[in-house]
Amino acid sequence: MEDKRILYVSSEVVPYLAENEVSLQSYEMPKMINDLGGQIRIFMPRYGNINERRHQLHEVIRLSGMNLVVNDMDMPLIIKVASIPKERIQVYFIDNDEYFKRKATFSDEEGVLYPDNDERAIFFAKGVVETVKKLNWVPDVIHVHGWMAAMLPVYLKHYYKDEGIFAETKIISSVYEQGFEGELDKEFINKVLFDNIGKEAVLDLASPTYENLMKVSIMHSDAVVVGSEVLSPTLTKFIESSNKPFLPFASKDTIKEVYTSFIKNHVL
Repeated sequence: MEDKRILYVSSEVVPYLAENEVSLQSYEMPKMINDLGGQIRIFMPRYGNINERRHQLHEVIRLSGMNLVVNDMDMPLIIKVASIPKERIQVYFIDNDEYFKRKATFSDEEGVLYPDNDERAIFFAKGVVETVKKLNWVPDVIHVHGWMAAMLPVYLKHYYKDEGIFAETKIISSVYEQGFEGELDKEFINKVLFDNIGKEAVLDLASPTYENLMKVSIMHSDAVVVGSEVLSPTLTKFIESSNKPFLPFASKDTIKEVYTSFIKNHVL
């Protein structure tokens, strides 16, 4: 994996948020590739419950200041950066006061999903791509983790399809059991269609459940990694019938060997 550039885009990453399946794998996989000589960058949202002082986040002025359009609204993009201690891995944080300042990740203190989670996912996807363009850092692989990052494959394959910088980039989606109950905003599909993305590409978003969001992400990816030992039967069947190369769930003891082999032999 030496000198391969892999961009990790995740809903959650340790040590900035609590440990769970998504946040741990979003840390362990980049560390693995970094230890093997790969070039790594990580992107995640800058939720309001991330302690900026403790984790030494600072704004990157040259990357901030752009406005992204979400559902016909101009939303300012703020980019912050930090380094994971001892790992020499840079983490970029996509920030916007309207979408990410609140003191929680996906839902309020009552456990109710934020009504604008769909717009946050669109903003995050666009923010990652625009920042990578500004960095002029061309990834060989983009590996997506967690549902807040699930729109990235869609936007890369449609909205940014004419961007030469990503012409050779391969996209992997990790699929986890950990998602959300219920549905996101019913207008989600129309907000995506506003960006001139064909309706047939995102038809499943007419019912924006966790599983349908992951199906759309899988459809627009080049390969899939199963991140949980147990997935719903419908998602498992969808992955198996997708005709995409997929890596079955691997234990912590075997993941290093099978993951790097999967990227070399089935993705690149």
